[in-house]
Amino acid sequence: MKKLTLIALAAMAACTPKATEEMSEEKIKIVTLDPGHFHAALVQKSMYADIDSTVHIYAPESPDLDLHMAKINQYNSREDSPTSWTSEIYKGDDYLEKMIADKSGNVVVLAGSNLKKTEYISEAVNNGFNVLADKPMAINSEDYALLQDAFATAKEKDILLYDIMTERSEITTILQKELSQNAELFGELEIGSPENPAVTKESVHHFFKYVSGSPLIRPAWFFDTKQQGEGIVDVTTHLIDLTFWECFPNQIIGDENVELVAARRWPTVLSPADFERVTGLSEYPEFLSSSIKDGNLETYANGEITYTINGHHAKVSVIWNYQAPEGTGDTHYSIMRGTKANLVIKQGAEQGYKPTLYIEPVVEISEDEAQAAIDKLLSSYDGLALEKSNKGWKVVIPEKYDIGHEAHFAQVMERFIEYYKNGTMPEWEVPNMLTKYGLSTRALELANQ
Repeated sequence: MKKLTLIALAAMAACTPKATEEMSEEKIKIVTLDPGHFHAALVQKSMYADIDSTVHIYAPESPDLDLHMAKINQYNSREDSPTSWTSEIYKGDDYLEKMIADKSGNVVVLAGSNLKKTEYISEAVNNGFNVLADKPMAINSEDYALLQDAFATAKEKDILLYDIMTERSEITTILQKELSQNAELFGELEIGSPENPAVTKESVHHFFKYVSGSPLIRPAWFFDTKQQGEGIVDVTTHLIDLTFWECFPNQIIGDENVELVAARRWPTVLSPADFERVTGLSEYPEFLSSSIKDGNLETYANGEITYTINGHHAKVSVIWNYQAPEGTGDTHYSIMRGTKANLVIKQGAEQGYKPTLYIEPVVEISEDEAQAAIDKLLSSYDGLALEKSNKGWKVVIPEKYDIGHEAHFAQVMERFIEYYKNGTMPEWEVPNMLTKYGLSTRALELANQ
């Protein structure tokens, strides 16, 4: 497997695209390639002044495309703030070649089967397209090597290659990061150990859920780890990203800064009835035959990775269940352990299944000191308050900041638009993306041993 040294990563960062008059003035023209995941549609749940309203879509004839268009049409026809997207669709087996030949846009949006995603990224970048890709960009070591080449090509061609990290926009995560930078409250990040990491993040997801008010129908390939990728290289990319972004903000994290300690994987079991409800299919496709055990589907959607960043121990884990209990949903748990206080995000029954941030002192901290830390954030996040809790304080966050997961896609797009207009990204983004996917793909190899 290829490895980039910290020096090489820094050089790549220094050579990120320079702003050009052409990029800063022209509108973004989106090309959506082979949309197979609902995230491709969520990018278009809002309209943007800097994005042309006509989107060109290239895909094979498939139910995936039909589901994608149903969501776009739903956004266009809703009563509250309808969108006004126009879709120009090309359907055919030569969809990739046709997209490259037509060059109908300047930014390719990718969210679909991960079996082909890294190849799509490579082809798009090689042919001069900027790319905004859903995670994961790579699901195995071979993909990761191709991804490294794609980033190198993007640097040479002065184009952007960026992944959709929505969790950076979640308000409790933002405030956890902000408070961890307050030495008077948090102290310093603990070193931790594999058994008791300094940072722990756990994400629980569900195959059956509602999106934009309708039951989500997932394509059958979503349950094929050869196409979707295992859980250890999928959702964990969000969590790894957050450990870099929160613990060492605005810093380049290279391969030299991380060490893989342990990794494991395990399956989620779905009955035929579960599978039919979430896919609409009454039978398992042939490509899933190797994953059928005693009539049930076993999909390796769960994974855990333990590693160090700059010597600090971290653990991330992702769990996929079939369906959340009534009134609940996907959940997130996160703790950053400081020498003065722990910053904890919980999302269980006690929190009404809403992410809630707590400050839990490990040394004596007065309420005035805790309030002083909150006061420093009020200029950016007005209305924050403290409420006494069992182990310290709950951070009370106004409802206006709780906009929901789907709205975070628009926030990512706004960031991407800014990068596009400037012609550059922060110097740490590219090397940290490379390190993130290098870590996740190595973890998969370790878990399979």
